[in-house]
Amino acid sequence: MGQRPITFLRQTMLKLLVSGEGRSRTGVMIPIPQYPLYSAGIAELNAVQVNYYLDEEQCWALDVGELRRALSQAREHCQPRVLCIINPGNPTGQVQSRKCIEDVIKFAWEEQLFLMADEVYQDNVYAEGSEFHSFKKVLFELGPMYSSVVELVSFHSISKGFMGECGFRGGYMEVVNLDPAVQQQLSKLVSEKQAVLSDLAHKAQLTQEIFSPVPGIRCNPVQGAMYSFPRIQIPARAAQEAQARGFAPDMFFCLQLLEETGICVVPGSGFGQREGTYHFR
Repeated sequence: MGQRPITFLRQTMLKLLVSGEGRSRTGVMIPIPQYPLYSAGIAELNAVQVNYYLDEEQCWALDVGELRRALSQAREHCQPRVLCIINPGNPTGQVQSRKCIEDVIKFAWEEQLFLMADEVYQDNVYAEGSEFHSFKKVLFELGPMYSSVVELVSFHSISKGFMGECGFRGGYMEVVNLDPAVQQQLSKLVSEKQAVLSDLAHKAQLTQEIFSPVPGIRCNPVQGAMYSFPRIQIPARAAQEAQARGFAPDMFFCLQLLEETGICVVPGSGFGQREGTYHFR
């Protein structure tokens, strides 16, 4: 997927939760300071961003009184339905106390809010006296009054914390108390593999069909992966002009294509090719 897995999962959940227009539009409560992909995702879905402020003077603690203030003000222009918590915090680095998490769960229960717990940094706890408490664990320890009712999704990742190597991309979410009908729609949203692959197969066939009739271009069938590597014929004068300007002929072709059409492709010389042949990816 093009997005980071956790970003994809967050956005998938928000798609399920966002609805309405005008004053009935879904409001999503997020902490300030926040991780900017939350605000970007909310804007993309045309939901309403509802800010609640963390208390810097108390080491960026979350105060339920502040949640109530934000919720009350937001109800004047939208319908708050989602409460996002980032714990441990990004970018603020705090670890919320168990008491705080209990209070947040009770608040969500009272106000019928869907809890989104971003817990991707749960292995990164350093300060003496600080301890990570998962929302799910605390929810169930509060007993059936809450654990059978409060809707919760928690996120975790192998792309963060101490496993942040380049290319490591993996994440998952666990959903609690989601309505079965909504759960079915969620399964559809995150199970798009075949549809995506079918679309890519169609584009692969289209690539060959479009390139092959073009004079001076020969394109083999795209049998797999994500790329095609068409061969192009470059006239001798164009090759000479490229060399005069200090470019490989196919690089010169790609630059001209970009300048004249806005289409960006990568010259074959960057990958290696037989002497005297030219390609682009």
